[in-house]
Amino acid sequence: MAGVVTLLVDNGSLEPAATLALRQIAAALASQLGAAVAPVSLLHASAVPAEALGGVPAEILEPALARRLAGGATDFVVVPLFFGPSRALTDYLPERVAHLREKHPALRVRVAAPLFQPEDDRLARILADQIRARGGSQPFRVALVDHGSPVRAVTAVRDALAGQVSGLLGAGAVVAPCSMERRTGPEFAFNEPLLADLLAQPEWTGDVVVACQFLLPGRHAGPGGDIARICREAEARRPGLRTHQTALVGAHPGLIGILASRARQAMTLV
Repeated sequence: MAGVVTLLVDNGSLEPAATLALRQIAAALASQLGAAVAPVSLLHASAVPAEALGGVPAEILEPALARRLAGGATDFVVVPLFFGPSRALTDYLPERVAHLREKHPALRVRVAAPLFQPEDDRLARILADQIRARGGSQPFRVALVDHGSPVRAVTAVRDALAGQVSGLLGAGAVVAPCSMERRTGPEFAFNEPLLADLLAQPEWTGDVVVACQFLLPGRHAGPGGDIARICREAEARRPGLRTHQTALVGAHPGLIGILASRARQAMTLV
């Protein structure tokens, strides 16, 4: 669609690897859509030194929109690199758009659906592919771990994915959803169990696949991140436990097709 500016938007990270990975995904998405896609973060990434990003500073949402509005663009499609309805999408993004619209009444922002949609199992198929790559063909246990969220609907996405993945892997696998961390208080107990607590249970021994429901590398996921640390500590406490961490979802080529579908759907919105 002529005149439409497409932005691939993640939450943002202080880790350069996250922004570099976001740029790679944006380039692959642009190739599939046949149109430019700008990689933009909601927050944080602009604090990463440009020299750590190949000399090109990261963009964050509000300045990215403002710069393009100043150049005459008014019609935007935001493609979220988010699994579910995070408050970053339901609260922060609309607030920043509304703030910009005070000065630019013609601003139009269509936000595509997040990655998980109940009728579309492609995300679960990505996770199942990555689990098989680490678990082989024998029966195994799978801990499907996300970050943990204060939003029940986001955790519901994790739980639904665990059900889909279990169906794809078949009867030989046990798939348990869990969180890396959670906020304190009984109102956030829906995040349970935590990964560390799950790996401490007696039946979770031998080979366990830790399926990372994370998109980009950073301080939580990827080499040396919090997930790897939790797994190392669990193995140290229980010598019979051997964990095998999957690749990140953002590294799977199938992600691009999902993002392209979400982008095209958003472009048809009136």
